[in-house]
Parts: sequence; structure tokens; C-alpha cells
Amino acid sequence: MTFIRRVRTKSGATAVQVARYVNGRQEIVKHIGSAHTDVELGMLLERARAWIEPDQQVLDLGVTPQTPAASVLAAGQGVLLPAADDRPVVDAPGRTASTGSVVLRQILESLYDQLGFGVLGDEVFRDLVIARIVEPGSKLDAARVVRDLGKDPASYATIKRHLRWIIDRDYRDQIATKCFEHAAETGGLSLILYDVTTLYFEAEKEDELRKVGYSKERRVDPQIVVGLLVDQTGFPLEIGCFEGNKAETHTIVPIIRQFQTRHDITGVEMVVAADAGMLSAGNLKDLDDAGLKFIVGSRVTKAPIDLSNHFHWKGDVFVDGQVIDTVTPRHAKSTVNNIRHRTEPVWDPARHPKSWRAVWQYSKRRAVRDNQTLNAQETRAREVVDGAKAPKSTRFVKTTGKGRSLDTASIERARSLIGLKGYVTNIPATLMEPGEVIGKYHDLWHVEQSFRMSKTDLRARPIFHRTRDAIEAHLTIVFAALAVSYLAQHRSGLAIGNVLKRLRPLRSATIAINGTRHTFPPELDPDTCDLIDKITGPGLTH
Repeated sequence: MTFIRRVRTKSGATAVQVARYVNGRQEIVKHIGSAHTDVELGMLLERARAWIEPDQQVLDLGVTPQTPAASVLAAGQGVLLPAADDRPVVDAPGRTASTGSVVLRQILESLYDQLGFGVLGDEVFRDLVIARIVEPGSKLDAARVVRDLGKDPASYATIKRHLRWIIDRDYRDQIATKCFEHAAETGGLSLILYDVTTLYFEAEKEDELRKVGYSKERRVDPQIVVGLLVDQTGFPLEIGCFEGNKAETHTIVPIIRQFQTRHDITGVEMVVAADAGMLSAGNLKDLDDAGLKFIVGSRVTKAPIDLSNHFHWKGDVFVDGQVIDTVTPRHAKSTVNNIRHRTEPVWDPARHPKSWRAVWQYSKRRAVRDNQTLNAQETRAREVVDGAKAPKSTRFVKTTGKGRSLDTASIERARSLIGLKGYVTNIPATLMEPGEVIGKYHDLWHVEQSFRMSKTDLRARPIFHRTRDAIEAHLTIVFAALAVSYLAQHRSGLAIGNVLKRLRPLRSATIAINGTRHTFPPELDPDTCDLIDKITGPGLTH
């Protein structure tokens, strides 16, 4: 008959073996393993019983096998039975008490601390930031996400109290300061990028902040306008919100001034890039007065004015990649180009006080894309004129007292401008070549990427907060989450969604056995270790 025995090894561990009696002597049948802790001992005993049971019938004598709940292995014992003075408990089989993505949480916590956000000293806020990165949802649902990451979450009442602290203790300022320090260390402040988006609310009525305004999605829900300022790599620097009916052009200057005031950098040489939506005479003047250099997109409808010399002498013929460096009037009523001159004027702030520098580029690839769009618009316009489509606000449809007709003059004018893209700046050609102006503007995709991340991966919307303080607290969490997510993306070379897909399935298991609990980390393959080391730096996997 086989049985289980425990023996002390020379190294001080306790070996668990399956043995049997043969001719009055013990013979080892199977060496299960050696244990150094009570937890390991309990697991080895369970393994030994599982090994015996298929081959041996158990005599039901009404006696329950028992082992000590926590025996000191250093004492050593050559047999399975406990000492007479021990108090035995029922030796229940091992069970998985819980599992959690502890590795992922530790990685995100490491990035959070590396950015310096630990200066807040608020563990609940950190949990809310990490929960929003992993699985965006409501504050109430954040507790479930935190628990899935292997940590006991705070109560909902505690979460609400800490949301109040975000405003009262001005977390936004401290986070923005740490983001600025990080960008300064990495050299990303020579160019800052700005863009806006809208966040809508599940609300029936408007208030002072949440108002119905222009929506690219044609929604009629109350909304707010959110402005985001990032460095040239896409790392977030500043965030702010405005009334839902506020024009985009009225948001850039307040955000820039807020950024300058917060970090006391008035007069520091920086270049601000923004898309054509920010292009207004007032904005450009304010940025210039603030001592900032700017590069903004120009509307293609300004090309005939800016390129009047070219159109007069050379027509609408361009070659692929052609760049024209010229001037553009600051105000619609100004005239700065002179078609009597064949050459384009070179902008100089002293000689051209009524104009800005304009750089135009022609791209054959852009022309093909513009032509396809123009053809589709012309087709729709013809359908509206013919009555095949509902008469909505359609480009190239001219409405008069006699009815609708096709605006052929506008179509021809639009065709002459396909392939052109303009950029307006106050940086002289002596300081920045046209190609560099264009290249810096194209870095705007970084801020667009950050906005896509906030809308999709972080799901900053739809949000259900009612008060301005609650909305500002929510945006502060999103702001911190964007910074942590950016760092993970930048170091790993993967989108934050792919990082989560790789790391969240790595589950740590807490085993309850032999009266104790022990958490076992997941086994990491070399590729996963390399990924973690890229994100956090060496140390977390070692």
C-alpha cells in the first residue's frame, strides 16, 4: 500500500515523496518535490494525493486526513503525521481565490510615477487614471476594473470625495507642471500643436457650459468644446474646456495664454501650429503680440489672392512638389500682391506690416484626391438641380428666383485650385525654409492622434457629469491618462490598445491552500519581458 511521507533534506527543505512497504522496508515510488514554505508544502501534498488516488482505493474508516495549517518546516519531521501537541485542521484542497492583471497595473503605475504624478499623493486618483486607460467607463465601474487589476478598490463614497479633491487641490496644475517638465527634458517644446474637439452630454437642457453648438457629427445634444495642446511628438501639455457654442477660433489664444502663465514662459521662443479652423485675423495678431511664432493652415479659397502673380503670369499650371513662398493679406480688404511683378514678394515683417508670410505647395497626389471629391460634389449638385436629390445645402448649387442651377463658375474655379495646400506663418524665410514650415505643420497629426486616443481608447465621451467642477475633474483624469498612455505608446512603438491586448491577459493567481494564501505571478516569455522593459525600463521583470 502506498503512502505519502515528508523528509527533511540537507538544504533545510522538506521533501514530499510517495512511498510503499516492500518486504517490511520503505521504497520510494515517486519524488514529488521539495518545499520551502507552508504554501509550497500544501501544494506538493495535494499533488502527491492526486498521484496516488488513481492507483489506490481509499479505505473509508470515517477518519478525515488532517495536516497542520502552518507548521514550521525548519523543525523537520520524517513522517506525515503532525506532532501530538499541534492543533490539526482539515486539510482542504487548494483553490484559486482570485486572479488579476497585476503585471499590467504595475507597469502603468510605474509610468505614472516616472512622470512624477506621484507628487499628488492620491492613490485613488491614480487608480481612476489607470482604470480609464485599461477600460474606460463610469466612476462606479472603475471599481470593477481596479479589482480586475488585482487591487482592492476604494468605495464609491471615497471616489466621490477624491473627485472633489481634484478641484480643491488643483491637481490639473500639478499634472500640467510635470508634463511640461517631461516635455522640456525630451526637447519637445520647440513646437507646440493645438486642436479642438467636442464632447457631448446625455442631457435634455443646456446650462452655462453645456450648450448646443456646431457639431461635425450633426448632433443636437448639449456639448462642450475641449482644446488640447501637445508638444511636437504628441505628448499632452495643456487641456481646457469652453462653452459648447464657442467658436473654435476663440479657444486657441486662451489656452496658449493659460499655458504661458502656468509655466511663466512669456517671451520664450516657441512655434504654435494649428489647422485652418484657427485661422482668424484676431488670433494671428494675438499670437504675434504674445511673442509666439505660428504656423496655421490656410483655406484653399485664399489661393487666388495669395497666388495672383502666379495665376496672372503662369496660369493654373503647377508641377508636383512645387512650392511658392509669398505673402497673404492680414485682412480681407487689404491688397498686398502686385500682378505687375512676375516674381513673388519675399515676406518681411518690417516691409509688409499688412501681410503675413504664405507658403503654398502643389501635390499631384493631393490633386487626385481633391479631384475625386470635387467630382462627387459636382455629381450631387447636378442631382439636386435635376430634382433627383432632396434640396439641401449643397455646394455648387445656385438658387435664384427662377429656381436652382449649377454654379459652373464655382466648379471651374475650384478645379483650378486642386492639389494646393497653403500655410500661413510669421516666421521669416531667413529663419525657416518653406519645407520646414510645411513639415512642422504636418506634425499636427500628433495632436489629432492624441484626440483620437482620448475619444476611442480613453473614451472621454459621452460623459454624464452635470456640474462644471465634475466635468473639469473628469478632464483632469483624461489628461493624466493621455500622458501615461502616450509614454507607453512612445516607448513600445505600439498603440495603447495593442499594449493592453498584449499585457492584460497576463494574470497573477492568488491560491488559498493549507490555511494560507500566496500570489503567483504569470510566466513571461522573452518577447513579453522585452516589451515590458521597453515600456518601464529594466527592473520590473527581474
